[in-house]
Amino acid sequence: MPSTRSLPKLAEAAKDCRGCDLYKTATQTVFGEGRRDAALVLVGEQPGDAEDKAGEPFVGPAGHVLDDLLEKAKIPRSSVYVTNAVKHFKWTPRGKRRMHSRPLAGEIVACSPWLSAELAAVRADVVVCLGSTAAQSLFGGTFRLMASFGEVLTHEDRQVIVTYHPSAILRMPTHEAREEARGQLVRDLARAWKLAGGK
Repeated sequence: MPSTRSLPKLAEAAKDCRGCDLYKTATQTVFGEGRRDAALVLVGEQPGDAEDKAGEPFVGPAGHVLDDLLEKAKIPRSSVYVTNAVKHFKWTPRGKRRMHSRPLAGEIVACSPWLSAELAAVRADVVVCLGSTAAQSLFGGTFRLMASFGEVLTHEDRQVIVTYHPSAILRMPTHEAREEARGQLVRDLARAWKLAGGK
């Protein structure tokens, strides 16, 4: 961790993170992105294949879903800070493709100082955890997503809403299930935006 914990300093320092072995197979560190004075932070799981190549969070298929749902919730993406609990892409090969692999508890813990530093630098009042990995990065490995789904929780001095990750919507088996989850995520985002003072 750098002694000066501004977002640019943190992002630069994170490029050399060796806290776990994920850096060995990732293209690069993917740090958070957005306004330093954002009132709302969105935390996902980890970068995917597109993010790993681009070096930016939420620019792949799940990012396109998130952009669409933010628009439906009337939240400008430029007004929020977007990051992930884990900063390197964890993957397994399947033919020529690199397939997402869920981070282990130790990898989440190893990355948690970066997320804590980001939250301290942004000082947002409201955080949305997109999926269980993001929630476990704040509340610990025993946290269960569905037990607190959609509730307003407290972490330190912030309000936290736990909801679907956009990639979970892409994996749902039916159109009806996807549409129901999309509607829920829009409502959760809108609720978080209102709590954060957004209009």
